[in-house]
Amino acid sequence: MIRQWTPARALRLAPLAGPGPVTALLVLNTAVGVLPIVFVVASSRLLGAVPQVADAGWNASTQRLLVTNFAVAVGALLLREALTPLRDAVGELLARRIDGVLIDDLMAAALGTDDLVPLTDPRVTDALRTAVRELEEGVRSPGQAAAGAFALLARVVEWLGYCLAVAVLFAWWAGLVLGAVVLLFRRAQRRGLRRYAEARAALDGAERRVDYLRRLSVEPGAGPEIRVFGLRGWLWDELGAAYRAWLTPVWAARRKAYLGPFYLVTAVGVVAVGGVLAGLGATASGALSLTGFFLVTQATLGAVRLGEFYPETDLQVTVGMRAYDAVRRFRTEVAKVPDRPRTGGATVTPRIPDPAQSRVPDPRDGIHFDQVTFRYPGRREAVLDRLDLTLAAGQCTAIVGANGAGKSTIVKLLARLHAPDQGAVRLDGTDIADYPLDAWRRKLAVIFQDFARYEVSATDNIGFGAVRAIDDQSGIRAAAEAAGIAADLDRLPGGPDAPLARHIGGGVQLSGGQWQRIALARAVFALRHGCPILVLDEPTASLDVRSEARFFDEFTDLVGGATTVLISHRFSTVRRADHIVVLDGGRVAEQGSHAQLLAQQGRYAGMFRLQAARFGQVRA
Repeated sequence: MIRQWTPARALRLAPLAGPGPVTALLVLNTAVGVLPIVFVVASSRLLGAVPQVADAGWNASTQRLLVTNFAVAVGALLLREALTPLRDAVGELLARRIDGVLIDDLMAAALGTDDLVPLTDPRVTDALRTAVRELEEGVRSPGQAAAGAFALLARVVEWLGYCLAVAVLFAWWAGLVLGAVVLLFRRAQRRGLRRYAEARAALDGAERRVDYLRRLSVEPGAGPEIRVFGLRGWLWDELGAAYRAWLTPVWAARRKAYLGPFYLVTAVGVVAVGGVLAGLGATASGALSLTGFFLVTQATLGAVRLGEFYPETDLQVTVGMRAYDAVRRFRTEVAKVPDRPRTGGATVTPRIPDPAQSRVPDPRDGIHFDQVTFRYPGRREAVLDRLDLTLAAGQCTAIVGANGAGKSTIVKLLARLHAPDQGAVRLDGTDIADYPLDAWRRKLAVIFQDFARYEVSATDNIGFGAVRAIDDQSGIRAAAEAAGIAADLDRLPGGPDAPLARHIGGGVQLSGGQWQRIALARAVFALRHGCPILVLDEPTASLDVRSEARFFDEFTDLVGGATTVLISHRFSTVRRADHIVVLDGGRVAEQGSHAQLLAQQGRYAGMFRLQAARFGQVRA
């Protein structure tokens, strides 16, 4: 259920915009609310003076009376028309400043966590998507909610002025009745809008499917397959069905929230306002002057009009804070990371690095996963279950296993992107959590399975492997040559400094294999700038067989004796490793050299022969 945000709560965000926009909005909205009342008073005085002018004729006094009231009425009308867009512009400024601060907060929370567990939790990522969508669109954002809350001030000032005029000039009960009618209409409007927004929020999943199918139909990536496989008809039907699945309950909720209550509130309002107007008509000839009659009549009609939907306020205040809730929820979940429950019921407490361990040594004996257990949020089963694994220093250890066996999780634990629920990862007997995080990560060169493709130059893409040494242009060139990508980069329009994104002016698009070599070059650059530990997660997945073979022929020279972890589904690659580990059920099922594992006739031998048979290679 959507939290019932009120204007007062939205206004709590106003200080984020600074005092200038806040002060300006207070003044402008007060003026926008007062000017309609000035218009009603001046126009009523103008109409009330007509009989006097008719009796006295046109003279200096009547001329001054008519001209003055006409000028005030027209001036109030024109000034309000001029101030309203200015008010809206300042409100937009306030909204963007607030949203900008919240976007910064969101980015700081997303980038500030060293443990990536929050970004694997569906509840957290859902909050993140909601916040990003609303803040980017800026239509129902927290900043718009705050601006809408300020805009409500103009309506309140106008409403109070009309009710006060009716109460003072006509009857106190009439002023109270008008005030109550407006509040009744406004309550019905806000209640209906809130229920409608709740229905919309409950259908977020259906709306996301509509968004996905709509993107799928227009983005170029899926275009070839949609046409080759004849999926245009299917996509059109799916999009229509998704729209109906989303909109049909939305329409039903809107009818339920508005239709019945609308008739009821309208009936009450007609009776109440009719009573006020009837009382006004009964006393108009005696108690009220003509000016008073016009003024009360206009004030009554103006007050009734204020029971309508406020386009500058209602939607923004009702649902605009949803993104703020999402930002707060995301920050809260990120802050909970150090207190994540362990498997045994205790909690993972943040470790304070030992000052004596400020310098991370190169591996001497190796890295040991000591009874490590880890599970992702929302999953009952552990990905790693008391894992006991040693990565020998200066050797290449290959890790194989079925999908979901925990291979990539080992990489993330080694990079300290996650913390173990139980156990520890140790470097020569020392828990790596005892080292400062940045110092530890400077010892690692990692190619993740889903490596990043930065929309900057190839030179920068490679240099990011050791960003502190990104000015080492000769080293970047040497890494590109070692990874076999230098010649391809030289042939690009603009050379290695061309942006690697087609939508950027002068940019180019690389193939999957070329991007893979960029990532390899990035790791090589890191190795040559002091990283003694190399992690390769499917490093040749996008290379053809010949390129893969050439890469591993040069592998020993590239790694230069680094402690290497190799994860790959290709056994032609794995067999070259010094030591091979087979994972199953979150534990080490088998380990040894290629020849030893084949001799055991276990899981590894079965997987190797099955894959080799596909290529007609039955020999070991």
